[in-house]
Amino acid sequence: MARIVEMRTYKLKPGKRAAFMDLLVNRSMPEHDKIGMKIVGPFPSIEDEETCFFMRFFPDLASRDPMKSAFYDGPLWKNELEAIAMPMIDKYDVVLIEDSGNLLAAL
Repeated sequence: MARIVEMRTYKLKPGKRAAFMDLLVNRSMPEHDKIGMKIVGPFPSIEDEETCFFMRFFPDLASRDPMKSAFYDGPLWKNELEAIAMPMIDKYDVVLIEDSGNLLAAL
């Protein structure tokens, strides 16, 4: 079965990358894990001190929207993280890929 991977790149406001990555690792990732979404990263860019990247995995395309809704409609995001994270972000990009050959299975 093919997994779906979001390749997420964040351009953060000056001086916010470390705080954003800390928030992702210590607050957001545990909640994602409870929902069943695996995150690999975050990885800081070596070319831009305000950019970081991570991958978010879903079992299949049909589960992506319900899993995302479980996070973004949940109390942690709505009552806490949204107000902290969103002001740190200048812009972000999401590329959706299908890992049909299980090339990322080791992650």
